[in-house]
Amino acid sequence: MTTQSNKFGTAPVFLTAISTILGAILFLRFGYAVGTLGFWGVILIIFLGHLVTIPTALAISEIATNKRVEGGGEYFIISRSFGLNIGATIGIALFFSQAISVAFYVIAFTEAFEFFFNLLADKYDFLLPRQAISLPVMAGLAFLIIKKGANLGVKALYFVVAVLFVSIIMFFLGSTEFSQSAHLPFSKDQFRNFENFFVVFAIIFPAFTGMTAGVGLSGDLKNPSKSIPLGTVLATVSGMILYIFIVYKLTMSASTADLLEHQLIMGKIAIAGSVIVPLGLAASTISSALGSVMVAPRTLQALALDHAFPSKRINRWLSKGNAADNEPQNASIVTVAIAFVFVALGDVNAVASIISMFFMVTYGALCLISFLNHFGASPSYRPTFRSRWYLSLVGFLVSIWVMFKISTSYALLSAGAMTLIYLYINHYHKHRKDFASLFANSLFQLNRKLQVHLQKRKKMVKQNEWRPSAICISDKTTHNNRAFQLLSWISYKYGFGTFLYLIEGYYSSKTVEKADEMLNLMLEEADEENYVYIDTIISPSYTSAIAQAIQIPGVAGMENNMVIFEYNKEKPDNLGRIIENFALVNSGDFDICVLASSPKKMKIQNGIHVWINSFDTENANLMILLSFIILGHPDLKKASIEIFVVCHENEVQQSKQEMKKLVLSGRMPITEKNIKIIQRTDEISTRAIINKTSKDAGLILVGLREEMVKHEKENTFAGYDDLGTILFVHSKEQKAIE
Repeated sequence: MTTQSNKFGTAPVFLTAISTILGAILFLRFGYAVGTLGFWGVILIIFLGHLVTIPTALAISEIATNKRVEGGGEYFIISRSFGLNIGATIGIALFFSQAISVAFYVIAFTEAFEFFFNLLADKYDFLLPRQAISLPVMAGLAFLIIKKGANLGVKALYFVVAVLFVSIIMFFLGSTEFSQSAHLPFSKDQFRNFENFFVVFAIIFPAFTGMTAGVGLSGDLKNPSKSIPLGTVLATVSGMILYIFIVYKLTMSASTADLLEHQLIMGKIAIAGSVIVPLGLAASTISSALGSVMVAPRTLQALALDHAFPSKRINRWLSKGNAADNEPQNASIVTVAIAFVFVALGDVNAVASIISMFFMVTYGALCLISFLNHFGASPSYRPTFRSRWYLSLVGFLVSIWVMFKISTSYALLSAGAMTLIYLYINHYHKHRKDFASLFANSLFQLNRKLQVHLQKRKKMVKQNEWRPSAICISDKTTHNNRAFQLLSWISYKYGFGTFLYLIEGYYSSKTVEKADEMLNLMLEEADEENYVYIDTIISPSYTSAIAQAIQIPGVAGMENNMVIFEYNKEKPDNLGRIIENFALVNSGDFDICVLASSPKKMKIQNGIHVWINSFDTENANLMILLSFIILGHPDLKKASIEIFVVCHENEVQQSKQEMKKLVLSGRMPITEKNIKIIQRTDEISTRAIINKTSKDAGLILVGLREEMVKHEKENTFAGYDDLGTILFVHSKEQKAIE
């Protein structure tokens, strides 16, 4: 492990970040940007770019002061906030971005030797490939990091950053003939070619993306909660201020033609510029490469420690550090190998756009984490450094917007690549279905605010459209439970359902332990597509459990309006207590459904039969609505609804017209041929007709009246022996089908 004495302070965080911010693009592309857009055009780019970088720097600073940031920097923060699978997806993309960035900076380093390449080409007619310099430099970097580690890398940073700042100072002290006659940049031509704004933005935006480079050293810092905020924010703000002054100096020191023609225009402005600016470019690029080659292995090591890769052997090898200081030597070997490949290719311009995309995803994720932490308002989120939620939200939104502004195709390609990585990680880490507390806290807050809002709105709305919010109390678990299946059908698309498993007894440590065990069991039993809220209830009796349950708020923020009872037709032991509690439930504003489950297999493809009596019209609309809602579940996609109306001879035509009108005006998926009017006779009972007609139906709905239950009790449900599963429906009040 790394000893405390070998760990770093704030300076390496600041130096790693500022050396990447003041990098190759500053020296090679800012002159072109000013020449193309003018002073105010580039100033606008700087401010727009920092709408991403400043919120991200503040977000990192905030998160780092809440809990200790361990090895892996940005990856550690993201994975501990979004969960390991999402974290690993972004972390892998981030690692490749950091590793390829090493090659990008090494190739840019060769631009400092442009005079040498030009000399060979002009004097000796010899075109020396850039790899003649970039490959040896890459080899030197590899040796430095693999053999000596971050300690020597940080020491080297002090030297190269000193050279970098000397070159910038010499640039500011320099003067040209143009500067003698230049005017302050307030004229209209200093904001030109706006049609090329986002083209130039894409070219120079990577210059802004270095502010999080120092965060990757988190595992090597003495006090990350102090060093990360101070170093990151200081580097970001310093970089922005320097950018503004450099753009001003370029505008006041060179003509538009010179700015566009000379790549190293800063060299023509600075004192001893032909030497000092190439040295500054070399220092900036090599320091950026140093920063990336120190940070990337630590990201890879942290990924391996979290078992992000499918092979245990690979994870073990990549996570291994030196015994003395835990330096990620094996991860460094992989990093430099990747960098070598891209240095050998010599051109990473196409890859550079994807690098920017992955960095933007990282920055957007960090801002989103900060925003969600503010929104979630968890008591455990107590950072000593505070950003503002609206800054984090702006940072997240601008990150996504900028991605598509830079390149829609690369943005989509990056999103596609990360989706594939996530699907693969999710496949081999199926057990890691971690729902990060960050999302849970945000959903809790959103749910709370919505429920309070709905409760207030309820008084203002005169008439609400009806939809079922059903509750079922059962002493059977969800497995092979017909009542739970009915709840699932109701809850899938249009309604809401709560299933409560009853534990009879007094509230105690023993019953609480049993409740936890049963809840975990039922959640495992439930299908992944389940939409029913599952819980347990501890109560001394079935009656007291019902009294408790019907008073609790609905899971959707609306009051529960339906209670579902269930009994087995072959062993109706439970029927007696259902009848005993019918009046209790009916005293409230609840519809009541009694599901008579049959051991027969439900042939649901045979359809839903709805039976309506002419003297029981109050239940008709609820039964029709329930059949339509149940039909919305995929299990019933091949089923249909048939309506049977039993009436007297003189009511046949009227019943037929009313039913057709009801179905038509209510836009129900019921054809006219599926509406059947059956004439009642004294010789044959209604139950006999139902038994004969619906013996093969998948589900039968029959109306239920309170007075029948009160006077006939168990006989109300008797006489349906030939049928399968029946749903008896009692509507508290007639529902409108609109």
